[in-house]
Amino acid sequence: MNKFSKKRAIIQGIFAFIGLGLGAVYLPLMWQGFGYSTRTWFNNEISNAIIGALVFWLLSLLFSGYFERLINRFEKSLTSKSPAYLLFGSISTIVGLIFAILISTPLYRLNSPIFSGVVPIILMILFGWLGFRLGTTKRDEWRKLFSFRSKKNEDDGDSIIDRPIDKNYHHYKILDTNILIDGRIYDLVKTGFIEGTLLVPNFVLYELQYIADSSDSIKRVRGRRGLDILNKLREENIIPVEMYEGDYDDISEVDSKLIRLAKEVDGVIVTNDYNLNKVIEFQKVQVLNINALANALKPRVIPGEHLDVMVVKKGTERQQGVAYLDDGTMVVVEDGRFYLNEHLDVIVTSAIQTDAGRMIFAKPAHSTHEINEDDDSSKKNSDKPKNNQKKSN
Repeated sequence: MNKFSKKRAIIQGIFAFIGLGLGAVYLPLMWQGFGYSTRTWFNNEISNAIIGALVFWLLSLLFSGYFERLINRFEKSLTSKSPAYLLFGSISTIVGLIFAILISTPLYRLNSPIFSGVVPIILMILFGWLGFRLGTTKRDEWRKLFSFRSKKNEDDGDSIIDRPIDKNYHHYKILDTNILIDGRIYDLVKTGFIEGTLLVPNFVLYELQYIADSSDSIKRVRGRRGLDILNKLREENIIPVEMYEGDYDDISEVDSKLIRLAKEVDGVIVTNDYNLNKVIEFQKVQVLNINALANALKPRVIPGEHLDVMVVKKGTERQQGVAYLDDGTMVVVEDGRFYLNEHLDVIVTSAIQTDAGRMIFAKPAHSTHEINEDDDSSKKNSDKPKNNQKKSN
């Protein structure tokens, strides 16, 4: 007998066993309602049990396939969960069932089949489910509650840190979807500037998988690149990488889940999303923005400094041209529209910092010489009338 038929046979046997008990308990009440007396050939303990088992066995032939698929899905879900998830879920479920039994004990003394039979089953299902949910969704809080912390021993030279090293230090660096797709987090980790532990929530991983399975080729490439970056971080083990198994069913947006998680674990969100950065700052959660770091590391320029640039496109105003430095900084060149695809020596006139990055304004170096020559000639011309006036006088 193969595995498929074994599982279905077990389901049918469970159905028959349930029908055996229900038939022995509730079929006498049904016969009594129809006016049949007890202790007949069809209304006794054995016949009622057999009839109940037969009825439920016939029902199992119809529903055993559905229950088998449901069990397979449940087994697959359990294998993907962490041992801590299963442990806390099992313990909390047992506690919930104990509470249901304690509440149902007085109900068994009642002669009503509803209060002594149906209500206890409903209470066990309800309390078991509530216990499971409390144990799995709040397992981090339970772990902290039941963890035994070692106190500092004054006689020993060794001491265990039982508090954060500094209020500005955050052990967990939480990665969002955009930072994994961007890929620069891998290069940043290799430099050693990030310390602590990288924390990747399951809901971020699920979003990456959804993007990687998209019908749009561009989104599919982006999602796969994010998964590749995550695998490289885990395989090379440059810095510890942990997966967060929990989720927040009451929150639909991934960004809101990240903020909630950062507050619970006292972590920092690492991102390159400008809008998420603003929302995080409003929620009083610390954030590390890769784009802000890249802008801060760009070389500073001062007015009067010479730059050699290549004008690549036209600007928007005053016959401007646009060039770019090696680090991607945009340079707006006055009268640069006349020097497209040409290397040009320019002089920096000003620089401003925007939310998108640094922007430099410059003018061609030769234009300043022309202005100086024009100024000198104008000064000479302005002096000539004065000399003529002196001669006439």
